[in-house]
Amino acid sequence: MSVRRLAAEQPEDFAFTPENLAWAKEQLKKYPKGREASAVLPLMWRAQEQCGGWLPEPALRYIADLLDMAYIRVYEIATFYTMFQLSPVGKKAHVQVCGTTPCLLRGADELFKVCRRRIHEEPLHVSADGNYSWEEVECLGACVNAPMVLIWNDTYEDLTAESFEKVLDGFTNGKPATPGPQIDRHFSAPVGGATTLTDPSLYARSNGGGNTGAALTDADAKKAGAAANVREAATPKPAT
Repeated sequence: MSVRRLAAEQPEDFAFTPENLAWAKEQLKKYPKGREASAVLPLMWRAQEQCGGWLPEPALRYIADLLDMAYIRVYEIATFYTMFQLSPVGKKAHVQVCGTTPCLLRGADELFKVCRRRIHEEPLHVSADGNYSWEEVECLGACVNAPMVLIWNDTYEDLTAESFEKVLDGFTNGKPATPGPQIDRHFSAPVGGATTLTDPSLYARSNGGGNTGAALTDADAKKAGAAANVREAATPKPAT
């Protein structure tokens, strides 16, 4: 992971909008007196949203003052988490490409090539039209659907260079693709459907009733079973 620094060019000041300030004050009520610093992450996230997807230095200082924190403590958080952007990002999409081992083994290198060609040769630079930016990040938690990217709050998974191009085209056209796998798979289910435990007899009940069909799939409705905390009372043994 590269060193993350504040952008060279910064706005003069920052303040929450009245609506965001009222929201922030409500967040502070969730924490005991003297522990308001625990709200730093949600406040930074809201500030980033207000600033169009990045956190300028005046916003970090504003939040530090609001929470009575040392500036360096807020800087430490901002430079640690890749969810926080420290320089301006694309107006339509900021693409975070997972570069850890599972995604690399499954073709993430091809996604990097698309980013360099369509957005900018270097990460953390905005495209010429101002609409896109990209960066490489560590694991985003969807290894089974590698390779994948995170764009704003959504993941796009099981990508190829071609399908990734289509995802970017969707943001360009104002019609983003449906988040999740970009192939015919349901969440993290096996590609092509179930391959084990498919014999209906495995699900027949010994008492002759109920379920004799195949296992339910993720798309099927599930019925709640007996409560886990219900247990039968012990049967007393007859006196001898």
